[in-house]
Amino acid sequence: MSDSATPPADEAGVTGELRHDTAVGATSLTAWTTPPGRRAAAVTTQAARRVGAHGALALTLGIGVVAVFLLAFLASRVYDGVTERDGVAGLDVPVLHAAMGMRSPVPDTIAAVVAVVFGPVGMPVLALAAILLLALRRRSWTPVLLVAAAGLGSLAMTIAGKDIIDRHRPLRIDAIPPFETSPSFPSGHTLNATVIAGVVAYLILLRRRSAAGRTVTIVAAVVIAIVVGLTRILLGAHWFTDVLAGWLLGAAWLALVITAHRLYLTARVRGAPA
Repeated sequence: MSDSATPPADEAGVTGELRHDTAVGATSLTAWTTPPGRRAAAVTTQAARRVGAHGALALTLGIGVVAVFLLAFLASRVYDGVTERDGVAGLDVPVLHAAMGMRSPVPDTIAAVVAVVFGPVGMPVLALAAILLLALRRRSWTPVLLVAAAGLGSLAMTIAGKDIIDRHRPLRIDAIPPFETSPSFPSGHTLNATVIAGVVAYLILLRRRSAAGRTVTIVAAVVIAIVVGLTRILLGAHWFTDVLAGWLLGAAWLALVITAHRLYLTARVRGAPA
């Protein structure tokens, strides 16, 4: 077999998909500038040499799931604190009334469509479509692992948060049907949309070479998260603090998933087997 049959490797011995995914623009994803980051990279690399980089990624995401429940618990404590002091929660009723004043057939219809597309049925379909498209285009299991882990983690956080808080939704007289009966805090639509849109955008960013393309990708993900959250308030399905918690918890879990992938990339660059 001729040497041309083997893809050329870069200086770190990285070929194919990995070479493309180790940076976003000029920013390296395998460079860790803080002591905790360097320590985490070293520990993950050691684990990857024993169980493989994908095994280390799965292990890191599993640890992240534990962090998910911790985040949900902390969110419940923060929520209790601001409710007792009438802090952020004091905005809930005024924001809902302001949203009710903005209702009309067109925005109400758009909000209803958004609720279906990013709801319990539409969101899994979107996530599955993203998994298939990204995995086939990249010929890699990484999108499958990341999107699935991100989605399952956000779902677990939603369920945990609702069970811990068990908050009532706005009164039906102030809401637009169809009405929902599950607890209100946090907004599952908002949390899940933030996470799924964010992780898909991250995977796309890894292959975007132009600054304009990366900007459009980031803006699209942010707009999706914001629109989904605001429409939940417009429909009277959630309080403002439910949506705020969805954004914050979603962003935190997304950061954990991305960090896990960066650790996986670092282990591969340092020579750990896939």
